Amino acid sequence: MTTHAAASLDEKRRVLQLETLYDLALALGAERPEQELVDELLQRVCAVLDPAAVVAVTRDGYGGPRAVATVGWQGPAPEGEALLSESLWHELLRAGALVARSDGELAGRPYEELLATPLASRGVYLGYLAVLDKEARGGASSHFSEDDRRFLDSVAALAGASLDTARQREQLVEQRERLAEENRALKGQFTEEIAGQRIVAHAPAMRRVLEMVERVAPRGVNVIVRGESGTGKELVAKLLHHLSGRHGSLIALNCAALPESLLESELFGIEGGVATGVQARAGKFELAEGGTLFLDEIGDMQASIQVKLLRALQEREVVRVGGHRPIRVDVRLVAATHRDLEALVGEGRFREDLYYRLKGVEVELPPLRDRRQDVPHLVRTFIEQFCAREGLEPPQLRAEAFALLMRYDFPGNVRELQNLIEGAVSLAEGEIDRDLVTSLIGAGSPPAAGGPDADQGALDLATLERRHIERVLELTGGNKTAAARVLGITRRTLQRKGF
Repeated sequence: MTTHAAASLDEKRRVLQLETLYDLALALGAERPEQELVDELLQRVCAVLDPAAVVAVTRDGYGGPRAVATVGWQGPAPEGEALLSESLWHELLRAGALVARSDGELAGRPYEELLATPLASRGVYLGYLAVLDKEARGGASSHFSEDDRRFLDSVAALAGASLDTARQREQLVEQRERLAEENRALKGQFTEEIAGQRIVAHAPAMRRVLEMVERVAPRGVNVIVRGESGTGKELVAKLLHHLSGRHGSLIALNCAALPESLLESELFGIEGGVATGVQARAGKFELAEGGTLFLDEIGDMQASIQVKLLRALQEREVVRVGGHRPIRVDVRLVAATHRDLEALVGEGRFREDLYYRLKGVEVELPPLRDRRQDVPHLVRTFIEQFCAREGLEPPQLRAEAFALLMRYDFPGNVRELQNLIEGAVSLAEGEIDRDLVTSLIGAGSPPAAGGPDADQGALDLATLERRHIERVLELTGGNKTAAARVLGITRRTLQRKGF
C-alpha cells in the first residue's frame, strides 16, 4: 500500500470514528434500559475497531452486575459476576484509565492483545469495556493503534456519562412513583408503608397481591391470608386494616401460641370471679370493636374454640368466659395460616362451616424464592433500616455475596432474609463478603436454585426447612428459645415442627 493510500485510509478511519462518536452520543442519549445502551455501545465499537471479540459489563451500587454484553465470544458468554471478579477489573479500578495487556485470558477466552477502559462518571466506576485481538482488514495493521486507544477512551467517557444519566433518570422515576404512591396513601387509597415497615413489591406476583389487597380492603368481607412462614402475612393484615377505613384498632392474636383454655378467654374475654383472684377482662373481639381482628395460625385452633368462633362471626356477638350476657361486636376478621385448610377440613380437624365463613377472599403470598426480583430491594431496605436504627455506616455488599443471596432459596422467606442481613451488618467490617454470608447461611445450606442438587427431587421444602432449623439450633447451642427468636417463630411452633 502506498504512503498516499495509507494516509487516505487513516483519514477515512478518523472520519468514521468522529461520525461514530456523534451517532453514539445520540443513541446513548435516548431513554432506554441499561442493557440496550450497552448493546448499542458494543455494536458501535465493533464497527470501528474491528475486534475479534468485545465485552462490556456494568455493576450496581452494591457491586453486583446490571448489564452484560459480548460479541464474538468463544463458547458460553461470561456471566457478570465472573467479569467483575476478574483481575482486569481490579487493575482498572487502581489505574482509573485504559489498560493494555497481551497474551492472557479473560473469563476463559484467550487473547493476544487486549485494551480495556473503565466506564465511569463523576468519580464512580460503573463497569468496563474491553476489546480483544484486532482483526486485520484491507491490509491494515493487526494491532490496536494509538488512534484506536483514543477512540476507545472517548467512547468509554461518553458511555459512562450516558449510563450515569440513565441511572439518575431511573432514580427520578422511582422517586416519582414513590411520591405518587405516598400521595395515594394520603388520600386513603393505597400505601406501602405500614407502621414503619415497607412492603417491597417489585416482582409481578407481589404486585398482584397488593392490587388485590387494595381492592378488598374497603369491603367488610373476611379475608384468609395464606403463605409460608415468614412471607409477611401479618404485614398484609396491617395493610388491609390500614386501607379499610375502619375507625377501630387492629388486634392480633396467634392461635398456635396459647393453650385452649387461655385462647378462649383471650378471644372472648372473661368475667370476674370465675376463679379466685380472676378479674373481668375484655377479649380481643371487644378490643377490636370497629376495627380488625387478625388471627394468625388459625389452622392450629382447637375444635371447641372453632365452634365458638363460628357463632361469634354468625351472630356478631360474643359471650365472655363465665358470663351469660351477649356483647355485640363489629369486627372485620383477617385470618392467616401456612397450613392446608382444605386438607384439615377433609380430615375433620377444621370445621367446614367455619372455613367457608372465613373464606370471603383468599390472598396467597408467594414465597421469596418465587419473587427473587424483590431480593435486591429487600436487601437494600433491610440494610438501610437496620443501619439507621443502630446508627451504623452501611457496609459494602460484595458482588459474590450478593450473587449468593440471589441464588439462595430462603426457606424462612423474608423474615430469614431480614435476620440474615441484620446479622451480616452487625458482623461486617466495612463490607459483607461471600464468606460472611456463607457462615450465616450455614455450610449445609440448601442447594441454590439451579445448583447441582436442584433437580434431585429428594430435597423438598420440608427437608430444607428442617435442615435450616437444625443449623440454627446448632449455632445457638441447642437453646430452643434463642433459636426460635432467630427464626422469627414462637418456641411452641418450633416444638410443633418436631424440635
